[in-house]
Amino acid sequence: MARRTLTGHSEAVTSVAFSPNNSLLASGSHDNTVKLWDPATGTALQTLTGHSQTVTAVAFSPDSKLLASGSYDDSVRLWDLATGAALQTLTGHSGNVMAVAFSPDGKQLASGSYDHTVRLWDPTTGAALQTLTSNSSNVAAVAFSPDGKQLASGSYDDTVMLWDPTTGAALQKLTGQSGNVNAVAFSPDSKQLASGSADNSVRIWNPVTGAVLQNLWGHAGDVTAVAFSPDGKQLASGSDDNSVRLWNLVTGATVQKLWGSGGDVTAVAFSPDGKQLASGSWDSAIRLWDMVSDISSNYQCGTHIYYQCRTHIYYLRYKPST
Repeated sequence: MARRTLTGHSEAVTSVAFSPNNSLLASGSHDNTVKLWDPATGTALQTLTGHSQTVTAVAFSPDSKLLASGSYDDSVRLWDLATGAALQTLTGHSGNVMAVAFSPDGKQLASGSYDHTVRLWDPTTGAALQTLTSNSSNVAAVAFSPDGKQLASGSYDDTVMLWDPTTGAALQKLTGQSGNVNAVAFSPDSKQLASGSADNSVRIWNPVTGAVLQNLWGHAGDVTAVAFSPDGKQLASGSDDNSVRLWNLVTGATVQKLWGSGGDVTAVAFSPDGKQLASGSWDSAIRLWDMVSDISSNYQCGTHIYYQCRTHIYYLRYKPST
């Protein structure tokens, strides 16, 4: 088993993202910092300080030049990755910022907050563009469709809202799940939307019509994370039941159930080339599963590259290559 351990944060890791050019790995933590790592060697490159409370979310701009971070201090920060300097502090939320996402063209940044709103920002100027207010509870997740035509937000009111990111208009409210919506993700072709819920289910939706395409059951705990494979053929989901499931999106069947996490799985992400699946869990580890050899030959466990952090991992993202 290949193993690499990344240590450096003094408290729980809450979020991880790979840059689109795969040259950097960013992590946010309860120690109020963002760390930048070399993902090839595991070397810590920089520590970005400025947030006064837990860093909950990180996201790279499509050109890999900027990093956005959200925090319990109710702010979003934008960082220059060439220098590590804080370029902008975006204020306006009145509750914890729990999610951040760049639009595919990099011209908008979305943030979701416990103040029940989604805000859209101009990442170049820091100007507030829109405040989206149809959510009736905490917003836990945001995601742009790859074609840039829609923005999804997952909320503790058990719904997914779909928005027009250009006008800020509410397009659809997707209802049916009976627990907090913890995660949302669009398929690579923008034709499907997945939502993971505290009702232990994953739903696949048509984001244009709002129709339910699939109900994926099998987890025995809250579904905390969802991610489409780069080819759009599979979905990975992580759960409080300590497992990662891989689903066939044609049949809705579980293709694999991956064990090995020593606690709740709180994050899943495919690498841009689809060769690896990363999972983060409450046992303080990031596991990288080999989608070429491990997943095809080992149903229950599989060899994995192992990254250890000091405490819990909540969210994990890869950003696609350009």
